[in-house]
Amino acid sequence: MRKTILITATATLMLASAASAQQQPAQQQPPASAAPTAPGTPPAAPAIQSISIVDIKELPEATQAKVNEVIAKRGDGDLQKLRGSIDATPQVKSALEAKGLTSAQVIAASMNPNGALTLITKKAS
Repeated sequence: MRKTILITATATLMLASAASAQQQPAQQQPPASAAPTAPGTPPAAPAIQSISIVDIKELPEATQAKVNEVIAKRGDGDLQKLRGSIDATPQVKSALEAKGLTSAQVIAASMNPNGALTLITKKAS
């Protein structure tokens, strides 16, 4: 369960980073002789290489239960932040639109280290 929460949090931060990177002007890279990052610093989030969109009903029951657990512990603010990041990332937003969905239907996200983003959706009932 912790892994699922960590993955969801990482995806949220990654999407937020991507959104803010698109809104800020390009900054110069520090010189190569600059000091390396401190040990223990997490590596930068990978770039999105592929996007999978899955409805929660398509997942196995055990996975649905884990996703529902994570959702129950997450606040509305976190969900709104995730959806805002999705809307601010054209690549992700257009993938949703291609399936006839919007960010309002996304309930969770997961990002693999290889750049595979998975969005879990739930249609309004």
